[in-house]
Amino acid sequence: MSQKSNIHFDISERKVLLRLFDIASVLALLYLVGIVFNFDYFKINKDHWVWSIVLGIYLTIFATIFELYNLQKASKFEVVVQNIILTSSVTVLFYLLTPFFTPELPANRLQIIYFYISVNLALFVWRYAYIVLISAPRFFKKVMLVANADDVDIIISSLQKSDPNYKVVGFINTGSSAYVGYDQKELQEFSLDNVANTVSERSISEIVVATPHSDGMTVSLYNQLISLLENGVAIREYTQVYEEITRRVPVQHVDKDFYRYFPFSRSNQNKLYLFFHRILDLLFSALGLLFGMIIFPIILIGNIFANRGPLFYTQIRVGKNGKHFRIYKLRSMVTDAEKDGAQYAEKRDTRVTKFGRFLRRSRFDEIPQFINVIKGDMSVIGPRPERPVFVKELSEKIPFYEVRHLVKPGVTGWAQVNANYGTSHEDTLEKLQYDLYYIKRRSLFLDISIVIKTLSTIIFFRGQ
Repeated sequence: MSQKSNIHFDISERKVLLRLFDIASVLALLYLVGIVFNFDYFKINKDHWVWSIVLGIYLTIFATIFELYNLQKASKFEVVVQNIILTSSVTVLFYLLTPFFTPELPANRLQIIYFYISVNLALFVWRYAYIVLISAPRFFKKVMLVANADDVDIIISSLQKSDPNYKVVGFINTGSSAYVGYDQKELQEFSLDNVANTVSERSISEIVVATPHSDGMTVSLYNQLISLLENGVAIREYTQVYEEITRRVPVQHVDKDFYRYFPFSRSNQNKLYLFFHRILDLLFSALGLLFGMIIFPIILIGNIFANRGPLFYTQIRVGKNGKHFRIYKLRSMVTDAEKDGAQYAEKRDTRVTKFGRFLRRSRFDEIPQFINVIKGDMSVIGPRPERPVFVKELSEKIPFYEVRHLVKPGVTGWAQVNANYGTSHEDTLEKLQYDLYYIKRRSLFLDISIVIKTLSTIIFFRGQ
C-alpha cells in the first residue's frame, strides 16, 4: 500500500522543538550581535561555555512558568507576545543577578539593553515562524476514528481541545445509529469497504479505536486494521491516546477493569522517592511559612478592615486512606458562610469577601496548610482534600473517586493547576481524571512540573 507523505509533530516533539529552538535562536542572535556590533557582555566561545548553558536553563525554566510551552497558547501570537516579554524580562533579570555563573555587569549599561532586545527579538522571530509554519494545517496530525456514532463528537472534542494540531478528519461508525452531530462540519463518515484506500487517499497518520471489541468490531474490520498495522499505520486504543494528549485518566471509559488499567506509579512504594518527597515537603513548607510571616502584616490589616472577623478557620477533611484531619486556612468567606449547612463554593460565590477573593486568587489563603504538611496530614503536591460529606456524595456518583485517597492530599496538585473551577458533575469528573493521572504517573519530574505550573497560577492570578 502506497501512502502519501504526511509530516506531523506529536505533542512531545513540538514541546522539545519549542525548547530547543528558543535556546538556539537566542544564542544565534546573540552570537550575531557580538560579531556585527561592539557587544562584549555576552560571548559564545570555548572559554565561556557556562554562560550559554546558564542562559539556556534560565530561559527554559521561565518560559515554562510563563506558559510559552502551552501548545494551545503557543499558536496564538497575541498571547505569545505577552509571555515572551515576561519570560525575557525575568530571564535577563536573573541572569544579571548571578554574576558568578554569568558575565560581570558591563561598564557600559547599554550592553544590557542590547542583551535584552536580542533575547526578545530572537524569541519573537522564531515563535512567529512557528505559528506560521509548524502550527499550519499542513502539519496537523490527521486521524481516523473507529467509534460508535453517538460518541464521536464527545471524543473529538476532548482530543482536539487539548491538542489543536490533532485533527480527526473522519470516522468509521461501528454502532447501529446514524451520526447526527453538528459540531464537526468537515468531519466525514468513511465506509467499511476499503479502509486501506481511505487511509492512503486522506493521508491518515493514525487510527484511533474507541469502540469495545464486542461492540461493532466485525471480523472484516478487524482484519483490515491488522493489515494496516502490518503496513506501518499507527493504530492505538482511545484511552491510551486520551491519556497521552489530555494528561488525564479517562475513568468514564475504564468500566470495571480497574486493576488492569491502573498500573500505579512505582513511586508510590519507592522509599527513596518518598524520602526525598518528604524532605521537599518540609523544605517548601518552611519557605512557605517564612513567606507567610513576611506578608502577615498585610494580611492582618486586610482582614481587620475587609474581612472583619477571625483570621483563620479550620475544617475536617479526608486524607490518605480515608483518615480525617483538621485543615488550616485563612478565612476568605463571611463568618456565617455555612449557616444553612455544608455547600460547595461557587466560582463567583457571594459568600466570599472582597479581600477573601484576593486571598483565593493569589492562593495566599492556603499558606497555613503548610502546617498540615509539616504535621504529616498533607503533602505539598497531591489531590485536593475534600470534606467527608462531599467525599461520601461524590463516591456514590463518580467511579473510582476513593482512589484519590491512596496518596496524601496536597496544597497544590495536577488537578488544581489544570482543571477549571466548578462544582458540576463534569467538573468533578475532570478533576478526578487529573488526580488519577498524577497517582498513576507520580514522579519527581511531574512534581517539578506541578510546582512550576503553580507558580504560573500565582503569577497570572488564576487561583480559585
